Amino acid sequence: MKLDSKIPGGPIAQKWETYRSEMKLVNPANKRKFNVIVVGTGLAGASAAASMAELGYNVQSFCIQDSPRRAHSIAAQGGINAAKNYANDGDSVWRLFYDTVKGGDFRAREANVYRLAELSTSIIDQCVAQGVPFAREYSGELANRSFGGAQVSRTFYARGQTGQQLLLGAYSALMRQVDTGKVKLYERREMLDLVLVDGKARGIIARNLVTGALERYAADAVVLATGGYGRVYFLSTNAFNSNATASWRCYKRGAAFANPCFTQIHPTCIPVAGDHQSKLTLMSESLRNDGRVWVPLKKEDCKKDPSSIAEADRDYYLERRYPSFGNLVPRDVASRAAKAVCDEGRGVGPSGLAVYLDFRDAIKRDGRQVVSEKYGNLFEMYEHITGESPFETPMRIFPAIHYTMGGLWVDYNLMSNIPGLHVLGEANFSDHGANRLGASALMQGLADGYFVIPYTIGNYFASYPLPKVSVDHPEFAMAEAQSRDQISRLARVGANGKTTVMEYYRQLGLIMWEHVGMARNQSGLKKAISQIQQLKQEYWENVKIPTETETHNKNLEVALRVADFMELGELMATDALERNESCGGHFREESQTPEGEAKRDDQNFAHVAAWEYKGEGQKPALHKEPLQFENVHLAQRSYK
Repeated sequence: MKLDSKIPGGPIAQKWETYRSEMKLVNPANKRKFNVIVVGTGLAGASAAASMAELGYNVQSFCIQDSPRRAHSIAAQGGINAAKNYANDGDSVWRLFYDTVKGGDFRAREANVYRLAELSTSIIDQCVAQGVPFAREYSGELANRSFGGAQVSRTFYARGQTGQQLLLGAYSALMRQVDTGKVKLYERREMLDLVLVDGKARGIIARNLVTGALERYAADAVVLATGGYGRVYFLSTNAFNSNATASWRCYKRGAAFANPCFTQIHPTCIPVAGDHQSKLTLMSESLRNDGRVWVPLKKEDCKKDPSSIAEADRDYYLERRYPSFGNLVPRDVASRAAKAVCDEGRGVGPSGLAVYLDFRDAIKRDGRQVVSEKYGNLFEMYEHITGESPFETPMRIFPAIHYTMGGLWVDYNLMSNIPGLHVLGEANFSDHGANRLGASALMQGLADGYFVIPYTIGNYFASYPLPKVSVDHPEFAMAEAQSRDQISRLARVGANGKTTVMEYYRQLGLIMWEHVGMARNQSGLKKAISQIQQLKQEYWENVKIPTETETHNKNLEVALRVADFMELGELMATDALERNESCGGHFREESQTPEGEAKRDDQNFAHVAAWEYKGEGQKPALHKEPLQFENVHLAQRSYK
């Protein structure tokens, strides 16, 4: 397997503009001759489908929900980054680029990150033109607030529902193209396989989730925008429907999977309440602007009413350990710090696995009305779930799985190593390195969809001969038969199985959280691989599911996804074992500074780890794409 990143030459500030000027084009009359499949209708998928249809391409858009408005992008609360410098506090494209490379612990491509920072300013203009109701100052200018990993205010927001408002903007653009007939929207479909013809991506096999029927769809290129794989942990902030099946099936067709061990733990999540939960609820990182994180200094105070604990007996541990950034350190740093104080026995709440996020000082300083205007709906959400008002008592928060930085490998064009398969947003690996800064997910999804893929897909069409292919091609029949065989195999096992899918799923999540979670070590990772292999064998011998396949069958849907999660979980542990360094969200206990901070090994691991599928039961092959740092000096990350 050859990994050619196709990064253009020249100064970094000119790479994208030069590349756009020199890439091949498809003239407007010819664009209507090309068909594109877009899988996923979140921010990346909806913006890509709308933008390509606007250019004249014919688009087939696939939505796993009953409406694109239900895509998981709506769950992003806090904001979207852009280097507009409206706050006049020294921000710039370069500073956003630097913060993102540093925040990702120097494990992302410089060229991709600079392009993202450069395009960020256009995203805001695009969304304002669509009517996205960003918060504004009294003067009428768009408001900004701070997020973790930055010392400037560059995050644009719409109270605590930024993702929802941005998605409604992209959705309106998408539905306009549906109305014109340039986009054909297929709801309640799940991609089960990628179809290759002559080595190029030419279509997909999808399952109709209402009827159970397998369906074939052909095109000239496939764009994958299906999100990340955080649900491999069972409990995460992702919606239950979020899954990794589309990406995983592409991997098994030959697409390289890059940096699967790079997962993000979000520090601001409502703690686990019991075994009844199937997901966790995130409290926006924006709350760390005004909320102060603390735990009692004395273990004996942990069960006391927090209002009764004197100021001198409180440990504002982030402010103490990281005086430069305080409560706005990046997510991986804040998460590990919370784990550390809880491991010391100073965690709060019924389980002892929580810390306080306290707004007492902000309310006293600014008044309840001002705080309510900033965070009111988030406070309401917290009170609805916990029965406690953050106006009266501190929130209790604890880290949880949130985002995945790994994903299918892509080049500068956002194309995988399979010609014609383009991957956008969280489904690719390209922009965040080993840790994503807050408010950068929405930025990447919209940059990829609105401003990158509309250019680069034309370059692909103009560079490759693409004879017309229909769903009657033998490769479609073969791919459909393979999907049908897997479903039939599950149904045969499910008829006599004794253990439900959810029981196996919870077991997988516990293994992943215990050994491939916030802290990892060699013995634990080896144990995880062994346990997952054993669990996978038991699963295919004893899982219990209803056997009807040609109908709506939620258990079968989840069973197919869990089978893929088990294989992906094994690859994640394998990648984490191979990467014997600490960087960003990947914390190897064997590699840390005397102060307990992550310690990178740039000599041996300054590369992208891209894994190639070698067949069932075979160890995947590791390919390395070296990372070159010509503009940012490699340095041990410090937020002190």
